[in-house]
Amino acid sequence: MRDRTTGPQATQSPEAPREPYGVGPAYPSSHTQFTDEAPGRYAAAPATDDTAPSEPHDVSSATSTPAAASSSAAPPVADDPYYTPSAEFTVAEGLRDVGMVFVGASMTAGYGDPKGLGWVGRVVARTQHPELDLTAYNLGVRGNTSGDVVARWGSECHPRWKGRSERRLVLSVGINDVLSGMTMARSRLNLANVLDEATNAGIGVFVVGLTPTLDDDLNRRIESLAEAQADVCARRGITYVDCYRPLATHDQWMADLAASPDRSHPGQAGYGLIAWLVLHNGWNDWLSIS
Repeated sequence: MRDRTTGPQATQSPEAPREPYGVGPAYPSSHTQFTDEAPGRYAAAPATDDTAPSEPHDVSSATSTPAAASSSAAPPVADDPYYTPSAEFTVAEGLRDVGMVFVGASMTAGYGDPKGLGWVGRVVARTQHPELDLTAYNLGVRGNTSGDVVARWGSECHPRWKGRSERRLVLSVGINDVLSGMTMARSRLNLANVLDEATNAGIGVFVVGLTPTLDDDLNRRIESLAEAQADVCARRGITYVDCYRPLATHDQWMADLAASPDRSHPGQAGYGLIAWLVLHNGWNDWLSIS
């Protein structure tokens, strides 16, 4: 797992654009395609305080007491603990026997892609490497919320990791939390619980963020959840790929959604854009390959 370091945060005026959260380049709206040369800005996660107590679950700001809120000028989310797993993830020398499981909902399953690949298939195709003996499983289920993932990830993933010396989990979930009206606190907690259980078991975790829709009101709620997910991951030193902001102003992404039968899931081009973001924002570092 990569080390994450802090960086200076410049004070911005209300009119200045916000810095991106998580990992992922902030593309200006004039960009119509992704390239390796595109400028990227990254929001570094705060360094983990090794002296802070570790807790098994993420503590939502909704659980803060009035007394605690009044005793500190920091926003409620600052009360969330930084999390240090009790198990370490290690990478073996030589040929590595990797079991990689992708868990999420319809976007993970690649629903709507006429090529049948989705972003997962494209990422796996680009991850073949002489050092990796890779076995990949797509466990995306249409309609799943983060609560559904909490309930099923262990029973479905562990049998697929049996016999593999290196266990990897790629998680992408949350859009159905917004659509179902799940509270932000519950959605944060669900994500935190999966991350904590996995890292405590010595499983390497990578999180792919939420994508925008054609609905502006829905997008505001998606962006808020994306920021919350990025914070949950940052507090655990887990790579979070910001897909929302690069795609929110991307003409090809929006055109792909508008042309799709349900106007919610992208086609071949849109899934290719998600795959590009994943592959170019920490993927090889996470896998320790060059």
